[in-house]
Amino acid sequence: MPTSTFDYLNEELERLRKEGMYRLPTVWTSASGPWMETGGRKLLQLSSNNYLGFTGHPDIQAAAIEAINRYGAGSGSVRTITGTLDIHDELERELADFKGTEAALVFQSGFTTNQGALSSLLGPDELVISDELNHASIIDGIRLTKAARAIYPHKDMDRLEQLLKENGGRKRTFIVTDGVFSMDGDIAPLPAIVELAEAYGAYVYVDDAHASGVLGRNGKGSTDHFNLHGRVHVQVGTLSKAVGVVGGYVAGADVLKRFLVHKGRPFLFSTSHPPAVAAACLAAIRLLRKSQPLIDRLWDNATFFRTRLQEEGFDTGGSETPIIPVLIGQPDQTADFSRQLMEEGIYAQGIVYPTVAMDKGRVRCIVTAAHTKDDLSFAVEKIVAVGKRTGVLKG
Repeated sequence: MPTSTFDYLNEELERLRKEGMYRLPTVWTSASGPWMETGGRKLLQLSSNNYLGFTGHPDIQAAAIEAINRYGAGSGSVRTITGTLDIHDELERELADFKGTEAALVFQSGFTTNQGALSSLLGPDELVISDELNHASIIDGIRLTKAARAIYPHKDMDRLEQLLKENGGRKRTFIVTDGVFSMDGDIAPLPAIVELAEAYGAYVYVDDAHASGVLGRNGKGSTDHFNLHGRVHVQVGTLSKAVGVVGGYVAGADVLKRFLVHKGRPFLFSTSHPPAVAAACLAAIRLLRKSQPLIDRLWDNATFFRTRLQEEGFDTGGSETPIIPVLIGQPDQTADFSRQLMEEGIYAQGIVYPTVAMDKGRVRCIVTAAHTKDDLSFAVEKIVAVGKRTGVLKG
């Protein structure tokens, strides 16, 4: 094969590098936690989704080890052949009970959950209306369908209602929203969305990836947070963030689960979770039921950190949750800010275009329950120092 075959890829990578959008994964040599090691250095971690510190919880680790000893390393098949073990079934029943729904179906990842559910539910007879800042997995899931589609400006309920009125005579309309928006850390106006859906006969689909384990009683999610039980048709959650393991799920009516078992392509054509993963997720959901003090600590830490940053003069956007962006600007400025933070002992990843608007680059900080106030004070001190040095903070 000629060595020049992929030169055009190098050209694109070079463009990304010049514009501050080139980034390879950092390799870590320690477990996920508030402090992590890479390249022989220990850094304060402000980019992890491990909201409750569950990745290292001894009960979850013990459940995974026990499952390996009982079932082996893998499940051996897709779910619809021999890949549904009793531990998978038990996890789904526990999830449904936790969420207060008739049933739940687990997918291999949060991303494939949205792909599988949306591509199954949306056909040429449907209209889907999506918030402009919804996660990439929602966008890609919608792209896989032949449904009519419309996008409303972020949390703009007037425009959403206008689109519902103009539904073009479609048989069914789905309103799709994140529960917590992953780049800005703000919460969807779910009560208003539900009221509009009920007024116009639409279905409500909520992706609670960053609300699972964070919002609601014991982390039940945004539906519980707003006391909207029975009024949200499709609840998507993740097992990869606050739950601390990996996977995603759909919670809702039993008929929805049975439909997705037959139609959800990622579910149908992917080997099921290793038994250790299913057992670890099950242990984590059971821990959530008694983890309200830990969730309270998470929110106390988030309020402390956000308030300190705002007092120093940083723009944290519309953050209402433990996701706290520090808005910087252009991609190259953002990349430089993140790099300098790393030199100061802080790992806070820069988020730039095309994930966010070109001029809305930010260092996205995520606070966890495992952080101490000393950790967060140290972080504020270093972010202020870099802010002054780079001119992000004036004066």
